[in-house]
Amino acid sequence: MFTGIIEELGTVKALRREAGAARLILSAAKVLDGTALGDSICVNGVCLTVVEMNRAEFSADVAVETLRVTNLGDLQAGKKSEPGARPSAFRADRRAPGDGTRGRRGTRPRETEEGNGWRIFIDAPASVLRYVIKKGSIAIDGISLTVADVDNAGFAIAMIPHTAKLTTLGFKTAGDSVNLESDIIGKYVERLLAGRREGA
Repeated sequence: MFTGIIEELGTVKALRREAGAARLILSAAKVLDGTALGDSICVNGVCLTVVEMNRAEFSADVAVETLRVTNLGDLQAGKKSEPGARPSAFRADRRAPGDGTRGRRGTRPRETEEGNGWRIFIDAPASVLRYVIKKGSIAIDGISLTVADVDNAGFAIAMIPHTAKLTTLGFKTAGDSVNLESDIIGKYVERLLAGRREGA
């Protein structure tokens, strides 16, 4: 299950395009401790399967669909990324194998200072905003944050200095793309209510 815990900032070594898909190679340290081939690691909130690794780096294949709906295709060598662990719902001591939910693209159009931190405004499509509520949860590039405000065009979050220092949000500038993942509970509720209306 998604935790929103970022273990470290890694560095992109390469993004090699291969027949429409890509292979992403990242240098990392903490996140590789206890990782095995076939385990999953979240990179900017996107769950990827480790296909090659050593003590200092790992590789993951990125499917065409993933490149289409996330910002992983924008990564370049030398750029920072967030390889955060995605623990299993059944065993908390292991990383979960398999695939994860993809977020949609958004943008980070503006920010304002707020105390010792910042209020960040994110543009988001209607397909994401329908599940976003004030004081609810949202994942931005895999970072679990609380929604400070929401309108018809997007939403705002409060970013503290610690988050800015240890995640990619501290490096993003206005107009950069981000991966968005709304709280899945809203999607379950919507599906259940639709079933009731249909008499299921």
